[in-house]
Amino acid sequence: MGVEACTRVGIARRTGVAEGGGGDSLPLMGVRDLVYRVYSRQVAREIPIERVPRHVGVILDGNRRWAAEQAGPSSTGHRVGAEKISEFLGWCDEAGVEVVTLWLLSTDNLDRPPSETIPLLRIIENTVEQLSGDGRWKIHPVGSLDLLPETTSQALKRAEDVTSTNEGILVNVAVGYGGRREVVDAVRSLLAEHAAKGTSLDELAAVVDVEHIAEHLYTRGQPDPDLVIRTSGEQRLSGFLLWQSAHSEFYFCEAYWPDFRQVDFLRALRSYAARARRYGN
Repeated sequence: MGVEACTRVGIARRTGVAEGGGGDSLPLMGVRDLVYRVYSRQVAREIPIERVPRHVGVILDGNRRWAAEQAGPSSTGHRVGAEKISEFLGWCDEAGVEVVTLWLLSTDNLDRPPSETIPLLRIIENTVEQLSGDGRWKIHPVGSLDLLPETTSQALKRAEDVTSTNEGILVNVAVGYGGRREVVDAVRSLLAEHAAKGTSLDELAAVVDVEHIAEHLYTRGQPDPDLVIRTSGEQRLSGFLLWQSAHSEFYFCEAYWPDFRQVDFLRALRSYAARARRYGN
């Protein structure tokens, strides 16, 4: 696990106050932008290409708290956070990441008041439509689509169909997703498959193993996430990719998702590259 220097920077960006206090003059802002670009390039050079993770999972957290600090409604935070996604995928593409999983909405989030969930679902629908229209990404919905409104599930399925032949990054869009629910769905699918073949429960119990379950996960056929990033300072998975993240490296950043910058992402990659992955050995 790791928490790096995005902490103070993220807070400064959210409050609009630099570490030294006070407002920024235009010349100072220009200098700061220059320093930021130079520092970002320096961090990027410290990441060996062979140490870039193939699969990055992201818990896009902090949209509501960001909106509250701006004295705005939750939908504003969700909208600004959604606008960050395309930019983030561009950073992943530049770095050489092959698979990205974005957790946009959990099964628990569906219990929030309709006044919040309805605007959020519309934002998600618009976001996947925009991503599919980019022509750069291969969209794959993951989650319990049957729990979602018809318009949302259809938007996700349509995005998957439209982008099925794209050769860019594979983007798992996790909507109505819960890690426990995924494992239950995988077991149900496995049982149904073998029931159709006439396999008895005793016969299945004698042979079932980890790979049998993995073949029925939402992300079947994909590499497990090498790196899981969570924004907003929370240091827990909350059920994100429970099965797949058994050997993942974790990186926690204090910045809220709308404030997450490329340099924060590069720091996460640098932290990952510096770790010795032992896979339990």
